[in-house]
Parts: sequence; C-alpha cells; structure tokens
Amino acid sequence: MEHVLGLDCLVCGERHDPGAIDYVCPRHGEDGIVDVAYDYPGLRAAVDRDALSGPGMWRYRPLLPLEPPTAVPPILVGATPMHEAPRLARATGTGRVWVKDEGRQPTASLKDRASAMAVAKAAEAGARVITTSSTGNAAAALAGICASVGMANVIFVPASAPPAKVTQLLAYGSTVLLVDGVYDDAVALAMRAAATRGWYNRTTGFNPYMSEGKKTASYEIAEDLGWQAPDAVFVSVGDGCIIGGVHKGFADLVALGWIDRMPRIYGVQAAGSAYLADAWSRGEDVLTKPPIQADTVADSISAGLPRDRIKALRAVEDSEGAFVVVSDDQILAAIPAMARGSGVFGEPAGAAAYAGLVEASRLGLVGEHDRVVVLNTGSGLKDVASARAAAEAAGAEAVLISADVAALDEALDRLDIPNEPGGGS
Repeated sequence: MEHVLGLDCLVCGERHDPGAIDYVCPRHGEDGIVDVAYDYPGLRAAVDRDALSGPGMWRYRPLLPLEPPTAVPPILVGATPMHEAPRLARATGTGRVWVKDEGRQPTASLKDRASAMAVAKAAEAGARVITTSSTGNAAAALAGICASVGMANVIFVPASAPPAKVTQLLAYGSTVLLVDGVYDDAVALAMRAAATRGWYNRTTGFNPYMSEGKKTASYEIAEDLGWQAPDAVFVSVGDGCIIGGVHKGFADLVALGWIDRMPRIYGVQAAGSAYLADAWSRGEDVLTKPPIQADTVADSISAGLPRDRIKALRAVEDSEGAFVVVSDDQILAAIPAMARGSGVFGEPAGAAAYAGLVEASRLGLVGEHDRVVVLNTGSGLKDVASARAAAEAAGAEAVLISADVAALDEALDRLDIPNEPGGGS
C-alpha cells in the first residue's frame, strides 16, 4: 500500500498506521470509524488514468489499499452497465438520467464490490474464516466471493430475510445463522463471534475497507461519462456504507484531478428507516443519537442504527446534496416505473433510489439541466414477492387462457392490443 498514508479516525482525527489497528480507532470502540487516507500527489504522479487496465473493479487497483502481491478473487466483480434512460428523464423533468445497474454483479448486488475487497484483505491478513452480518445482500456477496476462492465463511442474517437471499447463501455453502431478531441483533452477534473466535470481520461500518471496494462504482460512473462528473447521484441508504463509498470514490477523483467537481449526492431513505435523514434535517449528532425502530419493505436499507453513519452524513454534507425520504408505497411504485422506463429491474432498495429522484424532482432539488445517475443497488430477483406486488399494484396482471385459438382471439381482443398493418385475415 505504497500510497496509503494511514487510517484516519473520523471521530477524533487521529491517524493510525494501517498495521497498528485492524478495524477502528481504539479510543472510541466500535464507533471509532476510520477512513483510508491517500497520498494524492504521489498517486497523480504514479498512475496514468488512460493506462488503467485489468478485469472489472481491479482495473482501479492502483487506487485501492492492497499490498502488491495480494491475490484478488477470480470471479469478475464490477464493470456493470450504465444505461441512459430518456423516459425517466422526461418523467422527472431532468436533463439526462442514467441507471447504473449493480444487479448485474455476480451475486446480483453492489455489495460484491465490498466483499471482493474483504476477501482480498482477509487473505492478505492470513485469515481462514470470514464473517459478516447482513439483511441479505452483503451476506450473499460474501458467500459468493468466498466460494470463488474456497474460503470458509459464517453468515448472520435476520430470520425475516427474503427467501431468495437465504437460498443464495445455502447454495454457496456458507454456514448460515438465522437470527430471531432484527438486523442490529445480527450485527451484535457477528461482532461478538468475530472478536471471540478471531475471524476476519467484514461488518459494514466497522471494517474500513468496505467503502474502499464500493467506491469503485463511482470510478466506473465517471469513466463511463468520459471522466466528467454527473450533476447528481441518487443512492439508497441503510447502513450508510454505499453512499460513503460513492462519496469517497468521487472525492478521490477530484483530488487526483481526474474530474473537475464533486456531484451532489442524494441519500434516499425509507420513511420507516430514516435515521440519517432525520439526523441531517434536525442537525443531530449521529454519535449520540439513539437507535430507531426500523421498519420498511426495503429490507436492504432497514437499519435502526446505521453502522457507517459518519461517512454517510459526510457524503451528503460535503457534496451539498440532501437526504430524501420516501414511503414504502413510493418505493414499490418505483420498481415497475424504473423497470418500464429503463429496462432495469431493481429490488425495493435499488428502486428506492429512483423513488428518491422522483421525490427530489417534486421538491425542486433537481431540474431540467441536471445530468443524473440513479444507482440501482440490487436485482429485483432478490425479492420477487415485493416486485410482484408492486407490478400488480401498477395494474399488471398475467392473463390465463385455454390452449385453443378461440380463447386466444378473445383474450387479445379484450386486451385491446392493436394489429400491425397487414395483419389479420
């Protein structure tokens, strides 16, 4: 890690040598979140933006905190597509809209970026077992990346996690512990197990390298736009690690001179899990603000006490963005709206970012000249039940017909689907 200066505590500002601490600043316990500090002048001199190469997110390896000999997982992570969506731009009254589709990752969520970094750092540390807590996506990501290298892993998830996400864990061969409680209970148990058994801890907001993996999404956004920053980026927020990583990525690029400005970053929270939005709007101290009782259909962004709350708040404040709150009904409505307007099928947490753009447009936070990126954090196949309910609420239904021509003609006539010119008999 030639260009890493140290790990900076976001509470007290103390800089630690990366070899001196494993995860957090010892002065503040689990709240002592640290951030990787880089020698940007040294990186500017050493790294040629136009000479980047390598598979997926590892094309940015010179900007990541890995020792040179560290092997990275062989499964391709990153290089996800970004689709321009003119109909979504028209629907929201914005200049241009792109949807960055992280549902195209190996385990179908952005969390693969963090887990790829976690597995690489665990191998660097000589660990044999890695653990995490999750509502589902981080767990699936860790399970899949571990499977690609044959590393043992232990996963703690709430028993209420969507079945599709738990199925992924079992298919990958993880040791799965279903916790009869909420996400924060799973976090507490994973933290204890890691501490007492010496396992490598991937837990979001505790392990500083998770946001380093997630920041590569911002690198890809900027590179896909010809190394120009968008005006605004919409990110759904639960624990806060993704939005913190998105901010870190763009901050890196500004410091390197690869883009000329920071985009406004909008954190989108569900009304039933709006810890950070409330703290931001009320000017509350997130180090002393007590947990809330989180409840939302978007399980991936349900967090009573966001683990990476310091970085999340910084992302919005430093970028002159805002937090936007949307209801579960708005989130569910956004699933078919985003799918029909862009071709990208997102789970509730992914579609929440688009719901946030719709709400921000209503509030006048974005306008007709803005170039906007919506970050879809996970595939709609992660939670088919919610997606089906959302589609049906939007008026979609499958039509059952008998296997005969008369039934076909009757159904098509009833559905009022026009014939093409020259069709019919």
